Amino acid sequence: MSATAPGIDPAGRTVIVVDDGLATGATAKAAIKALRGQNAARIILAVPVAPLDAAAELRGEVDELVCLHELQDFQGVGAAYADFHQLTDAEVLALLASADGLGKPA
Repeated sequence: MSATAPGIDPAGRTVIVVDDGLATGATAKAAIKALRGQNAARIILAVPVAPLDAAAELRGEVDELVCLHELQDFQGVGAAYADFHQLTDAEVLALLASADGLGKPA
């Protein structure tokens, strides 16, 4: 994968949406809606942390939700991490370049 790599058509595929955590779930909902519109066969949402209500709502939107910590007393996504700094564009591009070729579809 690179900054200029073409997208992969999700039609007929199982798609795993990964997020650093759900707060309101709005971003995940938008991604799920877009994938449903592109005819993804199955959508799995994987997050490390979410408030109970957002997890319950999103569970009804996906085929499977994998969430390590569903919290009643949710204090924000960043509170679940020891280091939750904002990545620079350069850091993201370097990470994508280092992963190039690791996730090629079959």
